[in-house]
Amino acid sequence: MDVQELEKITQSIVADGKGILAADESDGTIKKRFDSIGVESNEEARRAYRDLLFTTEGAEEYIGGVILFDETLRQSSSDGTPFPKLLESKGIVPGIKVDKGAKALALADGETTTEGLDGLRERLNEYGDLGARFAKWRAVITIGKDIPSEYCIWTNAHALARYAALCQEAGIVPIVEPEVLMDGDHTIERSFEITSRVLHAVFIELRDQRVHPEGILLKPNMVLPGYGCPQQASDEEIAHQTVRCFRRHVPAAVPGVVFLSGGQSEEQATGRLNAMNAIGPHPWKLSFSYGRALQAAALKAWSGKEENIEAAQRAYYHRAKMNSAAQTGTYAPDMEREAVPA
Repeated sequence: MDVQELEKITQSIVADGKGILAADESDGTIKKRFDSIGVESNEEARRAYRDLLFTTEGAEEYIGGVILFDETLRQSSSDGTPFPKLLESKGIVPGIKVDKGAKALALADGETTTEGLDGLRERLNEYGDLGARFAKWRAVITIGKDIPSEYCIWTNAHALARYAALCQEAGIVPIVEPEVLMDGDHTIERSFEITSRVLHAVFIELRDQRVHPEGILLKPNMVLPGYGCPQQASDEEIAHQTVRCFRRHVPAAVPGVVFLSGGQSEEQATGRLNAMNAIGPHPWKLSFSYGRALQAAALKAWSGKEENIEAAQRAYYHRAKMNSAAQTGTYAPDMEREAVPA
């Protein structure tokens, strides 16, 4: 493990004003996204869509890393350049999703654990050869009646740490993603409590499994009330509760926290990230690792038509620029007017 190289990669991904594009949708998820615009999800359509995102001129000013799916890591741009090489040529770090998805946790009704540790060492070596410099593993924690259990929290924390240790052994930066889902009617206080328990377990496991904290990125949920909760919260309250939770549990040695958008609208995800950075400074960079919240407008503008590529790229560029501003605490809703109509 080259500790300095790991640290260099993390710093590059969350450099000032930069964050991550999550373009690692599984086959099932990308099919749903394509269904919403009436496009068949086949290999060429998926390649063409990712190509338009990765070739967007100027996006590298705001995007420090891109998470790819296994298929995408092996695909090439329309000019024949492999996607990892294309991204690297723009100064963007290529990454790869390596988990095999959340499966039912034995003897724990309604809870899951993430699979994919078997054979991971060999997969990481192959992904490294293909150009991946960082990886992602997502654990899913559900809030409900009498859940999450300690069993579920610690099983997922243990797997996240095993994954992270294998990544660092292979010279790949691990993104550690413990996602507390915001589906449900729970309050922001309940969200705070569960997120606290999860982060506590994750960082104990990471320490016990000898993971170098300066060589990881954390990809968590924001502390939000459940989407079905009658009492929703302002951006400022969400920012305050999230930062308070993280100051309790996330070591200052961690270089960056790259939030997932988790079902928030594009502008909510941007506004809340900005509210957190506006109450800084913080010991870690607070940035973004958004999928839908960076892509929704671009996907709609594209709609599978070649003549719409430019409009889709403008929409993606605009969202990247807005989130870049939020990463430095300089975003304002008025800036949304800069968006060019599709």
